[in-house]
Amino acid sequence: MADDGPQEGVLLSGEENVAVRIKLEREARGWSTGAVSERLNEAGFDMNPSAVWRIENRKRRINLDEAIGFAELFGLELRNLVGPPQLAAKARAMELIDDVVAAFHETQRANAAFTTARDALDRCLAEHPEIREEAEAMVSNTLAEVATSHLRDTYGPSLDDDAQDDRDVT
Repeated sequence: MADDGPQEGVLLSGEENVAVRIKLEREARGWSTGAVSERLNEAGFDMNPSAVWRIENRKRRINLDEAIGFAELFGLELRNLVGPPQLAAKARAMELIDDVVAAFHETQRANAAFTTARDALDRCLAEHPEIREEAEAMVSNTLAEVATSHLRDTYGPSLDDDAQDDRDVT
């Protein structure tokens, strides 16, 4: 039995994803394969309507330059064009996934920077043990203030803060 298209929830390969996504994007815009061909040609990507149809129907492979052309035509990032169509068609989900991945990378960079800074401080304090206690207290207090401030910004004032405010007023 011939496969008429992707099944829901199935993660296809990159080239298969591109074929499905091109058809989805074209149909969402109400464009014919001829209209896609014309727009690609105007943008400098040589493509005839038959080639568009053959790519969509997996009768012809797509090269990288052509994939870039389709991504530009549809206003997509190339990695979203090759992503799973069921997910990639949900643009907001893809944006949020990108945000999560970017935040994770930022966290990794920040953790590496923290480790480097902490190691440098530890080396310095090993050379100057007479300031270790004061320096450690300063680091601990500052980190606690930053964490508390972040928690207040994220979750609002705590009950303990409200109770302290009440004590300050009386």
